[in-house]
Amino acid sequence: MHRVLFAILVVGSLFVMPAGAQSSAPANTASGTPSASGAPAGRKKRVAIFDFDYATVQTATSAMFGTNVDVGRGISDLLVRHLVQDGTYSVIERQQLAKVLGEQNFSNSDRADANSAARIGKILGVDAIIVGSVTQFGNDNQNTKVGGGGGGWGGFGVGGFSHKKSKAVVQVDARIVNIDTAEIMGVATGKGESSRESTSLLGGGSNWHGWGGGAVDFGSSDFQQTIIGEAVNQAVTQMSTELVADAPKLAARTVSVEGLVAAVDGGQIVLNVGAKAGLKVGDQLTVKRVTKEIKDPSTGQVIRKLTSDVGVIRLTDVDDISSVGAAVSGSGFKVGDEVKTVTQ
Repeated sequence: MHRVLFAILVVGSLFVMPAGAQSSAPANTASGTPSASGAPAGRKKRVAIFDFDYATVQTATSAMFGTNVDVGRGISDLLVRHLVQDGTYSVIERQQLAKVLGEQNFSNSDRADANSAARIGKILGVDAIIVGSVTQFGNDNQNTKVGGGGGGWGGFGVGGFSHKKSKAVVQVDARIVNIDTAEIMGVATGKGESSRESTSLLGGGSNWHGWGGGAVDFGSSDFQQTIIGEAVNQAVTQMSTELVADAPKLAARTVSVEGLVAAVDGGQIVLNVGAKAGLKVGDQLTVKRVTKEIKDPSTGQVIRKLTSDVGVIRLTDVDDISSVGAAVSGSGFKVGDEVKTVTQ
């Protein structure tokens, strides 16, 4: 009997996992799934993309399309699509960007200016601005590098005319601008080429003519089937890949926002700060009330404020200069109470 019991104990011990083996497996935490380094992944870097400057190729593109088409905006829109699909960056919507640019009297001549980009970036509350230029768009012309502008187009009008072999070349450059210093944090270049027998640069896309009012949708399937469309897509794809590779060079900005309660109407708490200060819907702010001010006896200046906690509010509506929140905790909010948040 003793021998049988001993044998059972020996066999059973073979299936017991050593305590040390369990500690080597990574554990899930409430803060999220750890990255490869063991640290939780941070938030996406927020960027805004300006319409690309296309002054260098404007003559050439006007000859191709038969009118002045904003190819810089077309490149920018296509880049937005690429970066949104990739998911590395959080990209500001065009509508929000256009609103701020209009308010700041932003002109086309500022498109590639780093200092202007930095100024707009601070208002938008992004981590960086992407600006760029279209340096080649059209025929392969090594002399001009601008698609053979003017007479070099050989009579190309809307749709051009057929050659034995047409070759389109598009080149674009982008820069990532630090909004605090206007420093260039990263650069990217994209170049695309496409050629086809017996067709024009705008041929091959089911007689594509999708431009009007100076705008063009470079993301449409019809345009991307043309020779020039294929070259555009190649160039933007390469450029977006390089911009994604530069993402680690950007730091996620931490913005401290302070303001005051301007009004209390039922359950709505109105603040005197808004989007221009960096706030957005969903942000939470702590509300404090000054209970005493300590003054320097020699100068009379306030050197410290003693406060008490009133509560926490979450923003439900934000415009440029004000915001509205609802209480998450606390009560008795009053006009003049101080609010503060740290946004990322």
